[in-house]
Amino acid sequence: AFLGPPEVNISSCVNCINVTIKLPTSHFRKNEKLQSLIDIYGELDYGITLKTLDGEHKRPHKKTTQEIFSTVIEELYPNRNYCVSVMVTASLNKNSIPSAWKCVTTDSVAQQDYYTVAIASAVCFSLILAGALKCMHAGGYILQKNLLPRSLV
Repeated sequence: AFLGPPEVNISSCVNCINVTIKLPTSHFRKNEKLQSLIDIYGELDYGITLKTLDGEHKRPHKKTTQEIFSTVIEELYPNRNYCVSVMVTASLNKNSIPSAWKCVTTDSVAQQDYYTVAIASAVCFSLILAGALKCMHAGGYILQKNLLPRSLV
């Protein structure tokens, strides 16, 4: 029997990718209840292959005892496209079907800070504008109550 493919979802962060993995379902039943792969094997190995412009990189295999789990691939370059495929194996079953490739572009630092900069700029602009209007009002350029002093009338 082949294991897989697992269900994989990825999201980007700055210099990293967050990978959420859902183990494939099994077709084994015990007392009419569908067994999970964890019920059957206890623990499973999973391997992640990372595809970049310069080729595929297999990451070290890790173990899991959970049906759904997340892992983070760190130390990546910002603003680059990466693709991920996950393969699940068991100690007694090395036959597996890898997941389809899922691709994402890592966030750039500028993109993360863009909203902060936009809000800060809007606040600064508002303060400068309010200050300028206050100075113009104090200097008598706008909202003048009397057009000319009484002595000149």
